[in-house]
Amino acid sequence: MGLFQGFDIAATGMTAQRFRMDVIAENIANVSTTRTEDGGPYRRKIVTFTEKELNKGLSFQNVLKDTQKRAYEGNGVKVSKVSGDYDTDFIMEYDPSHPDADENGYVSYPNVNTVTEMTNLIDASRSYEANTTAFDAIKSMAQAGISIGQG
Repeated sequence: MGLFQGFDIAATGMTAQRFRMDVIAENIANVSTTRTEDGGPYRRKIVTFTEKELNKGLSFQNVLKDTQKRAYEGNGVKVSKVSGDYDTDFIMEYDPSHPDADENGYVSYPNVNTVTEMTNLIDASRSYEANTTAFDAIKSMAQAGISIGQG
C-alpha cells in the first residue's frame, strides 16, 4: 500500500457519507411534498455504497488468490446507486379539502419517516467522523515517517 492510498480511502469514505447526508436532507425537506414532476408524492431515496474498483474485471476468485500472495490493497468506497424506496408504502391521511386528495378524500404523503431519517443522519455523521479520524491518524503516521529522515 502506498503512502497516499490511505488518504484516498478515507477521502472516498468522507465523500460518500457527505453525499448520503445530502440525500437524507433531501428526504427530510420533502416530507410533505404530495406532488412531484412525476405526478405522485415524493418517494424516499436510499443511497447504496459499493467498494471502489481499482482493477475492473477482477473476479472474487482472482482477488482471493492475490490476497493469499500479497496483502490486498483497499480501494475505498463509492456510491453505486441512489434508488427510490418501493418497500415502504406512502402515508395516507384523510383530508378531503387538500388539492391532491383522491376521490375518497385521502392524500398520499411521502414514505419519509423523520425519525428514521434522523437516525440515518446520525449514522452517516458518525461514519464521516470515523473517516476523518482515520485520515488524521494516517497523516500523523506520515508526518512521523518524514520526521525520522530529518533527525
